[in-house]
Amino acid sequence: MSFDTIYDRKNTNSLKYDCAARCGKPEGLLPLWVADMDFPAPECVNEALEERCRHGIYGYSEPDERYFQALQNWFSTRHGWNVENGWLIKTPGVVFALCAAIRSLTEPGDAVLIQTPVYYPFTESILANDRRLVRNSLVYQDGGYSIDFEDFERKIESEKIKLFLLCNPHNPVGRVWTEQELVRMGEICLQHGVTVVSDEIHADFAYPGHRHLVFASLRPQFEQITITCTAPTKTFNLAGLQISNILIPNQSLRHAFRAELDRAGYSQANVMGLIACRAAYESGAQWLDDLKEYLVGNLDFVREYLREHIPSIRLVEPQGTYLIWLDCAALGLDDDALNRLVIEKAGLWLDSGSMFGEEGKGFQRINIACPRAVLRQALEQLAHAVAEL
Repeated sequence: MSFDTIYDRKNTNSLKYDCAARCGKPEGLLPLWVADMDFPAPECVNEALEERCRHGIYGYSEPDERYFQALQNWFSTRHGWNVENGWLIKTPGVVFALCAAIRSLTEPGDAVLIQTPVYYPFTESILANDRRLVRNSLVYQDGGYSIDFEDFERKIESEKIKLFLLCNPHNPVGRVWTEQELVRMGEICLQHGVTVVSDEIHADFAYPGHRHLVFASLRPQFEQITITCTAPTKTFNLAGLQISNILIPNQSLRHAFRAELDRAGYSQANVMGLIACRAAYESGAQWLDDLKEYLVGNLDFVREYLREHIPSIRLVEPQGTYLIWLDCAALGLDDDALNRLVIEKAGLWLDSGSMFGEEGKGFQRINIACPRAVLRQALEQLAHAVAEL
């Protein structure tokens, strides 16, 4: 397929394109916010869904052995992790799984650790379930992010942390954590009896020179303390089909998690999600490789455009994900003024950095998984707005 083709997504009940007013935004903004690509799913997915539509019956469904084989092969060949069928629990989404893990493994008032700035449902999931939010703020220095390991361990000890929500690759700062970083975090968690919920939904998006490592795969001991949250939804743009694959090797953790799903009343997954996931993992590899090549081109375009036309906005060089983190501090605007500039002057709907925590103030997150012409238009609108300051 051509990733340059522009598809009209308006009037399709799209959260990204049709819900500005409901989300408190003016109508008519160019949206590059939510992690929803402007590309159709691979043809293998569409063909599989069409075949089921021709059958015409959409009753309660369970995945067969072929589903698991597709999942197992994907993680083995793409990420070097050999998963077992008994580890798999399906949920309608990773955020649903985060909440289920929080409720099943902690009690109200218990502390849960996150590394901010981070995907904002981490914070929402903790607070909505009456747990205490503890931050291990990432260190931003020389245009990149690192982990403050002393603070990480100190917070685990002083706050009696039971659960750590890891984001790998990290959204929004774009870090693909190294083996050294992951092992050090894992060893600290092992030492202090901390369970890790690892959100790896962006695992398939590592840029050249970087490799995603499944946290649980690095040590047998890590497998036993980890709930790994995966999904085909970001990889193949299937979010509306509501399917995630949660992998839990430890039997005790798995039973606790499953019991929480039972209490929530969730059983069978969306039949179309199951079909799409299997088809994507069986036959979507070439589509993904082509997409990743296109995204590298989009990233190169953003880098060069900012350098030539908006040097006051700094690209935080991403190692993974298609969600790009822009440092706007040199504009000299407070957070409210920066948001007004983006929305009112540039006519863009981006994600304000403050959504991801206090550490995100002065940043904006932009989704580059769109045709390059759309990306060019967005950057031109931003350049014109900045030029008027």
